[in-house]
Amino acid sequence: MIGLVQRVSQAKVVIDGRTVGEIGPGLLLLVCAERGDAEAKADKLLAKLLKLRIFPDEQGKMNRSVQDTGGGLLVVSQFTLAADTSGGNRPSFGNAAPPEVGRRLYDYFVAKAREAHPIVQTGEFAADMKVHLVNDGPVTIPVYVR
Repeated sequence: MIGLVQRVSQAKVVIDGRTVGEIGPGLLLLVCAERGDAEAKADKLLAKLLKLRIFPDEQGKMNRSVQDTGGGLLVVSQFTLAADTSGGNRPSFGNAAPPEVGRRLYDYFVAKAREAHPIVQTGEFAADMKVHLVNDGPVTIPVYVR
């Protein structure tokens, strides 16, 4: 699975003018299941995300996790993270999991996140979403789970 994590001071997902998920300070995670991924990779990605030390401590060093800070998680499915642009100017998405597998793994990830963390909001799988965010730092980190 591929994750793109952004430390945010606020973020929300809007679909057809309606806010479906919103957090204050925390992490926005764009997530993509790839071909061959299974629940074990979703578990690894979640464990990494919850422990990732990218929030400042009292000295301003990135030493705190979202669990340490009590921040929110906004989880958004984004199959375009699997894009392959090596063959030309039009991306290929052949590395992305088929939609039914992607949805199952996304739903699994969100359910496990809600078990492990008190503030979890989401977008909507396969919807045309508008993601609004204030990137804090900016801090943006790709997370690959192989």
